[in-house]
Amino acid sequence: MKHILLAEDDIDYASILKQYLEISGFKVTWAKDGAEALELYPAAKPDICVFDVMMPKMDGFTLAETIVGSYPETPVVFLTAKGMKEDKIKGLKLGADDYVVKPFEADELVLRITNILKRSQRAVAMPAEKGQTIAIGNYAFDASNYTLVHPNIMHRLTERESHLISYLFTNRNRMLKREDILLEVWGSDDFFSGRSMDVFISRLRKYFAEDASIAITGYRGLGLEFIVK
Repeated sequence: MKHILLAEDDIDYASILKQYLEISGFKVTWAKDGAEALELYPAAKPDICVFDVMMPKMDGFTLAETIVGSYPETPVVFLTAKGMKEDKIKGLKLGADDYVVKPFEADELVLRITNILKRSQRAVAMPAEKGQTIAIGNYAFDASNYTLVHPNIMHRLTERESHLISYLFTNRNRMLKREDILLEVWGSDDFFSGRSMDVFISRLRKYFAEDASIAITGYRGLGLEFIVK
């Protein structure tokens, strides 16, 4: 049974959502604010987190940033009553796996959570993610431990960053269609996923900046190429 850490300060709303998620086959640990969620996380060891953005004591963005910093493999879904572009971009930059705007149908949230967990399971099965350290230029990539190490710096990766690097490296030195990357790593080629991919690609370019033999080249309207000379 997959375990969800739900952080939501609206007691009535959270109670109903928790019951629905449990009916749908999930175990749910509910925190009434961000500080409580942070305290509960180590013991809960959830498979996925669902955080409301606006909460007392600690907002959802700060909570996610703190947790992902220590547990980068944990997927995060944000719940918010806002539809502001700025909030979505902020969530993407923090590595959000999805962003659901209230009001929403509970079935929609369950579907999104299920898809994210399926992608996580698929990521573990990828050739570059079986525990070995792989040399990418001057970097050592350990997908199972979510690290990308250069002699000058070490990057702690999120699960999605690790999955994306694995997929790009497996298909290195050839042009990949944008939609193929989105469907493989995000499971969707919608607008949100596309913007999320742009943020992640920008982040990977910074990670690999220490080695001039590595490049991620984009082709407008087509896709991109992960070049390793």
